[in-house]
Amino acid sequence: GDLAFLPLEVFLVVIVIERILARRERQSIMQKLNMVIGAFFSEVGNELLQRLLGCFEKQDEIYQRLDIKGKWAHADFRKAVDWAQYFTGLPDCSRIDIGELRYFLVQKRQFLLALLENPNLLEHERFTDLLWATFHLTEELEVRQSMTDLPASDLQHISGDIERVYRNLIAEWLSYMEHLKVHYPFLFSLEVRTHPFQNNPSPIVI
Repeated sequence: GDLAFLPLEVFLVVIVIERILARRERQSIMQKLNMVIGAFFSEVGNELLQRLLGCFEKQDEIYQRLDIKGKWAHADFRKAVDWAQYFTGLPDCSRIDIGELRYFLVQKRQFLLALLENPNLLEHERFTDLLWATFHLTEELEVRQSMTDLPASDLQHISGDIERVYRNLIAEWLSYMEHLKVHYPFLFSLEVRTHPFQNNPSPIVI
């Protein structure tokens, strides 16, 4: 009787082991991907959060929703992410210097292309969408010979591209901040002090 059930027991053990290995492999991939996401925010994302914020009139609401505090729990991050995914801020790109924005993004073009070549991005659809949206905005700005005297229709088109970028950007930023809070509290502490969604961001510990 024991021998009769042996193949089934072996089969179940193999399935369990495969699931454990698959979970560990996925955790390893996500850990590497979070390093990529961290590099993106360090090189491009944090600057974009601040630069594009000026496009929006209702900054008070954005501040209220995204002013991350050290005491935030998972429920606070989840609530903010849910808001960010449906964010429709109606930006106006004429409120910022889009010439400087173009220069900044074009300077980061090769960096963005290198990130898009990372095979681990297949595991993170939202971050991939963010990269494509950012890269598209870069191309839109780069192909225009001048950023001055653009017609209202063109400014509206660029503003739509900015809204797409910002909606994805803040959702991914929030998720990354929660990752830092859980796994790297020393990095999270710096982000809490310096993120742009507060009145007086400062790296100084008070």
